[in-house]
Amino acid sequence: MSALPKADIPRSESAPDKIRVMIVDDAVVVRGLLSRWLSETDDIEVVHTARNGKLAVDALDRFDPHVVVLDIEMPEMDGLTALPLILKKKPGVQVIMASTLTTRNAEISLKALSLGARDYLPKPEGNHKVTTAADFHRELVEKVRALGRRHVAFRRARTAQPAPVRAVASTAAAPVAHAAGHGQISLRRVQPTRPRILAIGSSTGGPQALLTVLPEIAAAAHNVPIVLTQHMPPNFTAILAQHISRATGLTAKEGEDGELLKPGTVYVAPGGRHMTVAGTSAAPTISLNDGPQVNFCKPAVDPLFQSVSKVFGAAVLAIVLTGMGHDGGKGSVGIADAGGNVIAQDEASSVVWGMPAAVAQMGAACAVLPLTAIGQKVSRLIRGETA
Repeated sequence: MSALPKADIPRSESAPDKIRVMIVDDAVVVRGLLSRWLSETDDIEVVHTARNGKLAVDALDRFDPHVVVLDIEMPEMDGLTALPLILKKKPGVQVIMASTLTTRNAEISLKALSLGARDYLPKPEGNHKVTTAADFHRELVEKVRALGRRHVAFRRARTAQPAPVRAVASTAAAPVAHAAGHGQISLRRVQPTRPRILAIGSSTGGPQALLTVLPEIAAAAHNVPIVLTQHMPPNFTAILAQHISRATGLTAKEGEDGELLKPGTVYVAPGGRHMTVAGTSAAPTISLNDGPQVNFCKPAVDPLFQSVSKVFGAAVLAIVLTGMGHDGGKGSVGIADAGGNVIAQDEASSVVWGMPAAVAQMGAACAVLPLTAIGQKVSRLIRGETA
């Protein structure tokens, strides 16, 4: 095993172009391993490690991290207690909660997201499994990198506020200048077919985005079934469904294989399984499968979107919310090409503008909107109002 990287780098000694990371975990093996993995990258620097939340809070001013990887279960001060103290002391810092895949930790992680954590990182159980988990390694680096860039954007936004994306209605796709330097995007004209199903895809930042949008569309949603893929591991999706049900008053549950879709019900793809829609538009059913990852995800958004387009044709309304990567992009193009409508969350309100960016840049969206405007737009489309 190679020597551990230097892990105490004050702000004054840090490379200015690197993402600064603090790792907080009571297991010395985990602290060392995560430090080494992150330090092997060219753009990430582990500036400090701490064995509990109290030590992490005390070290914030000196090490000024962009990202904190925060374990949940620790002695003296656990992650959930430390989280609000970290965010109060360092507004804008991106916190990733790390926990094993238990139902209790899933509940705690979702609570942490409601308190301001940006994402969660499921840890394999046991030090040996942590050291050999390739998916855990990849996900750690991807999430730290994406959220570290978000932190840089947060600081820049204090001095320069970009103009919002301007939605354009036209009989043909119209170019729209995107403010953050992503070039030109094109918006499709809103299609007139009234949706008979609402499909949603989300990832990083998705749980909180969902709990913003879904209560706003609950009244209109009694007319259509809602199928939802949120990138989440097992146990987490069942807890998410409970939170959605409490927030909206709608029935929300993990989808079950062969289940008939009912209006006014939210079907959440179970963690670790792909969920698609089968049957006919008159009698649509849930289909679950254990196939390989798609876009490095399972469940993935693309299989769901492709299936609803196949079953419902033009009578589909889809939303792509905040998330890393490009999952949902191809499926959104298929929905739009079949005559359905796709709405993407805008960059300014996204935790990570990856998935919705892919939809916008692939020309599949009829609107790119702030999170707070999506609910009203979706409700109108469900009611058949296209203007």
